[in-house]
Amino acid sequence: MSLSVQSLTKEYGNQKAVNDLSFDVSGGTIMGFLGPNGAGKSTTMKIVSCYLSPTHGTAEVCGYDIHKNPLAVRKHIGYLPEHNPLYLDMYVREYLQFVAGIHKISNKTNRVKDLIEMTGLGKEQHKQIGALSKGYRQRVGLAQAIIHDPNVLILDEPTSGLDMNQLVDIRNLIIELGKTKTVILSTHIMQEVQAMCDRVIIINNGALVADDPIDRLSERISGEQVVTINLLDNNVDLNRLKKIKGVTKVAYTQDGIVITSDFDDDIRQQIFEHAVASGWVIIEMKKEEVSVEHVFQKLTKEIKDA
Repeated sequence: MSLSVQSLTKEYGNQKAVNDLSFDVSGGTIMGFLGPNGAGKSTTMKIVSCYLSPTHGTAEVCGYDIHKNPLAVRKHIGYLPEHNPLYLDMYVREYLQFVAGIHKISNKTNRVKDLIEMTGLGKEQHKQIGALSKGYRQRVGLAQAIIHDPNVLILDEPTSGLDMNQLVDIRNLIIELGKTKTVILSTHIMQEVQAMCDRVIIINNGALVADDPIDRLSERISGEQVVTINLLDNNVDLNRLKKIKGVTKVAYTQDGIVITSDFDDDIRQQIFEHAVASGWVIIEMKKEEVSVEHVFQKLTKEIKDA
């Protein structure tokens, strides 16, 4: 097991930033690590990376305990924090050679050259880091995180600040790295989770609320369905739709009228029959696939409201 978190707890006074959290992740997995702001994601990642000590519990990275062998843990982890700390006065190539020296990498010149090509920093390699855009700084941060070829890669908002072309490049790189490494990906961009991750863990108030393969996450809220309709005239009384059996919510959006139902059977026939009886002309009706974003909102909101 590349990463094992066991009953991890971090307390600040009376507040539990992480609350008895446990999970395991094997190699060759890209795991989405999700939660609302303040849920305990960054705290967990800092503990696993030996930047913080837990109040209770422990974690193991490639068999090394964070309490007993913190140096060995650090050797097996690459970490890109949300607020990417870089030496802004150093040049890109100079900085990566400096980091390679810290890790005592043999033939560091070739390793830096390979990483510059891998992360698309070729045109920027002779610039000062302080002169780079945020997107290119993220690339430098990712390069330093993988320079020592770690088994576990922890990425906190790695695509922040990237334009669409840069995002696709970094996404492809992360997917490639995930074939042989354990990648822990924390992001608020749910489309990135669906595009890259094999598995998703969701935490809220420091506690685990979901741990599922990406293709089974929707089962967490099975029975709920979302249908979007567009009428020839969308200016209708939504209260009529709320009378359909099983409908829990009806709302106008930029995509049309969105109808949410907890009814087990497909409600599209009832919607169609209701529209005909009301004299409405449906020009489009589609049943939405349950997205990671929808599951995330449902699970974290339920916990918060409870």
